[in-house]
Amino acid sequence: MTQSRRIHRFPRSAVGQEERNEMTTARTFGTNPATCRVKGGMLIAFGLLLSTSPLAAADNEMSQEYGACMDRSKGVTSEMLDCMSAEFTRQDGRPNENYKTLMAKLSAKRKEALLEAQRAWLKFRDANCNFYYDPEGGSAAHLAGNECVLNATADRAAELRNLSPNE
Repeated sequence: MTQSRRIHRFPRSAVGQEERNEMTTARTFGTNPATCRVKGGMLIAFGLLLSTSPLAAADNEMSQEYGACMDRSKGVTSEMLDCMSAEFTRQDGRPNENYKTLMAKLSAKRKEALLEAQRAWLKFRDANCNFYYDPEGGSAAHLAGNECVLNATADRAAELRNLSPNE
């Protein structure tokens, strides 16, 4: 006995042509149309994840020493933390330098706005990155918290540099 699959037809008024095609295809192959969309979305997200670096946002702002140090650490947590600490020491002065450069070029009203924005950014960075330090997260949470502070600091330095009018 052969079992035939029944193709479901949907009224034109209920759904658009694309949805009808998707539903017909999904039912023909015995899957739920929503599952097809979710699986397709997951495949796209997975592809994007593989094609980008976790440090993509701040990666180009990090020093060569940091990259070499992280390579030498070979994933050993204590060594990675040492690399992050050394890079934070290098990066920490950059936002301040770029902030001072930008402040020197602004009107009094804009200086006040930038001061307020910088204070808010510092509070945000600290609160956001403290969330990564999950007390139950072990060494991975400690790394994530340090990486958060390091990336946020490098990103803010670049942002302040880019806000400064060209001379």
